[in-house]
Amino acid sequence: MKKNKPIFLLITFLIALVIIVPSLLVLPFHAKTKERAAPPAAAPGAAASAAPAAVQSNIAVAVLRTKQNKVETVPLEQYVAGVISAEMPANFELEALKAQALTARTYVLRKMLGSPLSANKANVTDTVADQVYRSTEELKEAWGKDYDWKMKRIQEAVQGTAGQVLSYHGDLITAFFFSMSNGQTENSEDYWGSPYPYLRSVASPWDKDVPKFEMEKEFSVSQFQKLLGVQTIGKVTEKTSAGRVKTVDFGGKKLSGREVREKLDLRSADFTWKQSGDKVIVTTRGYGHGVGMSQYGANGMAKEGKNYQDIVKHYYQGIEITSVSQYEQKLTAKR
Repeated sequence: MKKNKPIFLLITFLIALVIIVPSLLVLPFHAKTKERAAPPAAAPGAAASAAPAAVQSNIAVAVLRTKQNKVETVPLEQYVAGVISAEMPANFELEALKAQALTARTYVLRKMLGSPLSANKANVTDTVADQVYRSTEELKEAWGKDYDWKMKRIQEAVQGTAGQVLSYHGDLITAFFFSMSNGQTENSEDYWGSPYPYLRSVASPWDKDVPKFEMEKEFSVSQFQKLLGVQTIGKVTEKTSAGRVKTVDFGGKKLSGREVREKLDLRSADFTWKQSGDKVIVTTRGYGHGVGMSQYGANGMAKEGKNYQDIVKHYYQGIEITSVSQYEQKLTAKR
C-alpha cells in the first residue's frame, strides 16, 4: 500500500489539472466580456433625456453692424460664436459656455422666424437691443495674444451643441439671460409684464459668491429726484416673490422697480437706499433684469459638475432641447 501511494497522488493531481486549468483560462475572458457588455455609468449631472446630436445647418444670419452701418451675413454657428464671445467670459466653465450657445442660437432663430426683416434687410443688430455680436477681426483686436485659447474654448462650446435649440411644446422659447441674480431669478411678468410658463422664478444661490454681487451707487438728493421726476426720496411698498422691488411710492406718485432701475441706471431692481445728508446711497444686489438664465449661476452650476442640459432645464422650466432642422423648412418658406 505504501508503494502505490505516490502513483495514486500523481494520478489525482493530473485529474485536478484537467478540470481546474480550463476553468482558470476561461474565467478572466468571461469577466472581461461582461465588463464590455455592461452599459457605461451615467456621468454626474447627466440629463434624463439625451439632447439631439450636434449638427451643422445651412442657416445664415443677417447682422446689422451698427458702427459700420452695414449688414453682414454670417453662418449661424459663426454668429453664435460671435455672440458668446461678446456676452460671456471665455474663461467660464465649458458647460456654461454651451448653455450660452443654446440661448444665443434659440434667440436668433426665434427672431428670424417671428419678425420681419428690418428696412436694411437685417435679422438682428449687433447690440443689446438683440444680442451683442463681435466679428473675428474685432475679437482678435480685443483679445490680442489670448485670442487663440479663448476662441478654441468658444468653438468647442459651439460645435459641441451645433444645431441645438430650446423649445416649449414645440415652439422656440424667448431665451432671456442676464449676468447675475440676487439669489433668485424673476418671474417674467414681474419685470417684462408678460407671463411665460418656462420663465419661472428659480433659486440661483451660486450668484451670491460672485465679486461685485453687492454694489453701491451715490447720487445727490437733487440729482436723485430729478432723474426720477419726484419731490421726495420715497419708500419701497411692494416686492416681487424673488425679492426685487416691485413698487416704490414717492408721496403718491408710484414707480415700478424696473422704472426706478432704468431711470437711475442701477445694476438690478433689487435695491435699497438711504439718505445721508445731501446724498442718497443706493445698494443693489445682482446684475441684470433677473429673468431667465443667470450667466454666473450657470457657471456656478457647471463648477459643481452639472452639464449644459442640467443648466438650461433649471433656468427654463419644462423646456426641451430640440434640433434646428425642424425649423429650417419654416424659415425657408418664410423667405
